[in-house]
Amino acid sequence: MAAANSFSLLRNSLTPRTFQNARTSFLFSSKLVSKNRTVLPLLPRRSLCHIRATNDEEASARAAAASADRGGSTIFDKIIAKEIPSTIVYEDEKVLAFKDINPQAPVHVLVIPKYRDALTQLSKAEPRHSEILGNLLYAAKIVAEKEGILDGFRVVINDGPSACQSVYHLHLHVLGGRQMAWPPG
Repeated sequence: MAAANSFSLLRNSLTPRTFQNARTSFLFSSKLVSKNRTVLPLLPRRSLCHIRATNDEEASARAAAASADRGGSTIFDKIIAKEIPSTIVYEDEKVLAFKDINPQAPVHVLVIPKYRDALTQLSKAEPRHSEILGNLLYAAKIVAEKEGILDGFRVVINDGPSACQSVYHLHLHVLGGRQMAWPPG
């Protein structure tokens, strides 16, 4: 967090005057910008915002991990019970799929088991969970089909605080609708 605050101070101190002597050229929208034109660098600002967002995600993940083993109900349990509204994409007797409220791609759907059975994260899976793990992956395929992204989609499982897992109820993210970059991390 201290690093993000330091970067915020630096970002706020940068003004057009700071870069008045910067002369550069680059390709923008297939047109070469004149070498006599002052160009303000935009990438550092984006990077700084990314650092702050990443720190927030990491802090949320650590907080969620600290209370994960208490066995209390999660936001997903409340969505399954229809206590919290969601945009459901697919549902059967074992699986529920709904649109993410903070999408990271044009299509971003979460797929969860309706019955947690102590399956809070993939690393806690046991042989008895084999059937539900298969159901989750098959549901991801159905979601991709319903959302029109069968030509290319990504399935992501965040496991633990180092992977920024923020809800300890196993879930898959189905992402698509745009070109995915590689490597993903």
